[in-house]
Amino acid sequence: MKNLLATAIALAIFSVAGCATNPPAQSAAKPVAAPAYVPKFDPNLLSAEVKTLSSDEFEGRGPATPGETKTVAYVIEQMKAAGLAPGGELKDGKREWTQPVPLLRAEIKGAPKLAFNVGGKAHALTQGSQIAVRAPLDGAKSVAIAKAPVVFCGYGVTAPERHWDDFKGVDLKGKIAIVLINDPDFETGVGDFGGKAMTYYGRWTYKYEEAARRGAAGLLIVHETDPASYGWATVKNSNTNTMFDVVRDDPSATHPRLEGWIQRDLAVSLLKSSGLDFDKLKKQAQTREFKPVTLRNTTFTASYQVDSSVITSQNIVGRIEGAKHPDETVIYSAHWDHLGVGEPDAKGDRIYNGAVDNATGTAALIELGRAFAHGPKPERSIVFLNVTAEEKGLLGSEYYASKPLYPLGKTVADINMDALDPMGLAKNWSQSGNAKSGLLEEATAIAKANGLYFSEDPHPEAGHFFRSDHFGFAKRGVPAFSWESGDDLVDGGVAAGEKYRKDYTANRYHQPADQWEPTWTFAGMSHDLGVLYQLGDRLANSRQWPNWAADSEFRATRDATAGDRK
Repeated sequence: MKNLLATAIALAIFSVAGCATNPPAQSAAKPVAAPAYVPKFDPNLLSAEVKTLSSDEFEGRGPATPGETKTVAYVIEQMKAAGLAPGGELKDGKREWTQPVPLLRAEIKGAPKLAFNVGGKAHALTQGSQIAVRAPLDGAKSVAIAKAPVVFCGYGVTAPERHWDDFKGVDLKGKIAIVLINDPDFETGVGDFGGKAMTYYGRWTYKYEEAARRGAAGLLIVHETDPASYGWATVKNSNTNTMFDVVRDDPSATHPRLEGWIQRDLAVSLLKSSGLDFDKLKKQAQTREFKPVTLRNTTFTASYQVDSSVITSQNIVGRIEGAKHPDETVIYSAHWDHLGVGEPDAKGDRIYNGAVDNATGTAALIELGRAFAHGPKPERSIVFLNVTAEEKGLLGSEYYASKPLYPLGKTVADINMDALDPMGLAKNWSQSGNAKSGLLEEATAIAKANGLYFSEDPHPEAGHFFRSDHFGFAKRGVPAFSWESGDDLVDGGVAAGEKYRKDYTANRYHQPADQWEPTWTFAGMSHDLGVLYQLGDRLANSRQWPNWAADSEFRATRDATAGDRK
């Protein structure tokens, strides 16, 4: 590996013929002059790094495991070899390679006892089958809920600015709320929540937070594949293993004691037992007139012990100091973690290798660092931020954004990379979600000059904007986006791209099968990194400060720090 890394630096411009054949119409972007320097990104090197990071030796890269120790050591070694300087925590006047991230770690001990009691009869539930309950993140050492009343609360949304309230004053203290995933607009595509595009109200994290604010004993989300945008296997694998959260002053203000998901069939059965029709209630929940419904003669019981402690994980930080404006920062980010070792799949495989998600982003981060370290020195500083615990709720990036190593007011932008496509070339690219900003316009213009047309997020209903590490920066005003590999493939078009993505989501995403494949060419990824290099280079060697669109919910927060940029 070291020999391969040592010989990988190449400076030729990467070009692709025919990548913009018949692109769809798009908004005009300002012309971009050809850059004086664009490095070549070696597909073989990217493949080798992804193969290493996603090998069984790294044990699925779970935070606070031996897999983390190996991952952190490997990435630091590669950043050093690439020519980066440490950019992490200051210690004795010198920068370390990491930023310590204190996390609450919680794991259910043994098999939890879970049951719905209907009409006086207990119906035991199997963890991971009908239900997926998360270890509590409020610091509790045990969970004991005895025959708590159950209330169906529609989509679990309180949105005063939309004149929407699914709770209608119901007291949830000591009760279990059942809610639907996504927004009330998801099925119809029209309404007060942006149509198909998910708002934060549709995100599962919001629903838990709202339940905590209302004092509920617990919240169970009904899983349906289309509105969730992933299958039950993803829910099970993501929620029945070790849970993490940033250490909070008042965790119960954010987390109810019990958080989990249930299968749709179970929800249908429970409502039917109370004389209620699931589909009719769902339609009612898509209107302002919906009122929460207490399930008749139905209660919920849970009992289990919890191993809960505070651990310290690590964000990995490399840096190139700017030649003229070292106090101004451009950030590239990606998460290094995956799900670690968990429940076995049908083949008995227990290691969740995370090749696409997100060994690809980590390899991209290393190689972008190498490109900048061996190119012209930038005027502004560039940080290469490899964060922890993304799979546990964007925790590493949230921690950095809440306790930044470099001031956010002087952070130009965050360019995030998550689950890049290791296959062939595409004609287009996209971003996670549909937020508008000057950063996006700049990226669109540079991508167009490199033969890629921009496509709106093809699945805005999936809420991707809230599911990647740029979100912690965005909500604090920093212009940010996550690069999405294109789905209009040179070989096979959109049909081939969609087929690949559907297969990945159904059969690999958050499953042990997300493994390195020798058939992956990394041709598209290497080309896209050339675009991302040019974007960062443009930002790092200019006086521009991108901002959010005038109607963006993040614009006011960014504008409030304008004085930092004078």
